[in-house]
Amino acid sequence: MKNILVPVGTSKNTLSHLQYAVDFAEAFGAKLYVVHIYKVFTKAGTMINLDHILERESKEYLHDLMSKINTKNVEVVTKALKGKVVDVLELVSRVANIDLILIQPRTNSVNDEVFLGETSGKIIKQMNGPASLIVPEGYTFEPIKHILMAMKSAIIRKEHVLEPLKSFKDKFKCKIDLLLVKTPYHNEGDFDVNDELKSVVDEISTTENATTFQGVLRHYESHNPDMLCVVRRKRGFFMKKWEKNVILKKDFSSSIPVLVLSELK
Repeated sequence: MKNILVPVGTSKNTLSHLQYAVDFAEAFGAKLYVVHIYKVFTKAGTMINLDHILERESKEYLHDLMSKINTKNVEVVTKALKGKVVDVLELVSRVANIDLILIQPRTNSVNDEVFLGETSGKIIKQMNGPASLIVPEGYTFEPIKHILMAMKSAIIRKEHVLEPLKSFKDKFKCKIDLLLVKTPYHNEGDFDVNDELKSVVDEISTTENATTFQGVLRHYESHNPDMLCVVRRKRGFFMKKWEKNVILKKDFSSSIPVLVLSELK
């Protein structure tokens, strides 16, 4: 894992999230790209150069943030960029060859009932790109010891989608348990685990539930992981929860980081 992307907003958790990102990057010897994205709202008849003003304010905001954290020996690149969040992050991911995106649950929202805010939910739901890691608010970085990976289909057609898991395995020597969840949409062959996935996981178990999410809830305590791994799918782990970008805590919440792999097929 060489290049890590961190989009930042204006939430009260931003400094804690940035420090986690630095500590995480240090563990892997990775380069950190910290991005603040701003929009431009045009107003008819105005002569003010809003682009210039917002870019300057965005750069100043980034500089202030970075001055308040310990960057250690990590190489950090900050960028103030204009555009739509998903489009900008997809472009940066391609240009900088990003391996992982670290996401705050809420970048702007002050609503305590919200787990994933509008922007964070949009990144997880809509973005086509590398894997994302949702880091709980106020979470302190520690080496990963145990990952619970939950999926309803083990069929993998894309290359490199398991690289984040392999990186965790190589770096932390952590245990990875694979939970295969049989749902009403189960197809023959969904539980055929290929050699690549077998080489990553330590134990494989199966369960039958209405959704992958319910399967995780049923087996979470018995596994006691310090990271949850799910797969980004059009009708995947968050299913109905992804129909809207905002995800409420009453629908889903996690006290541990959640690794969201890019689509496997």
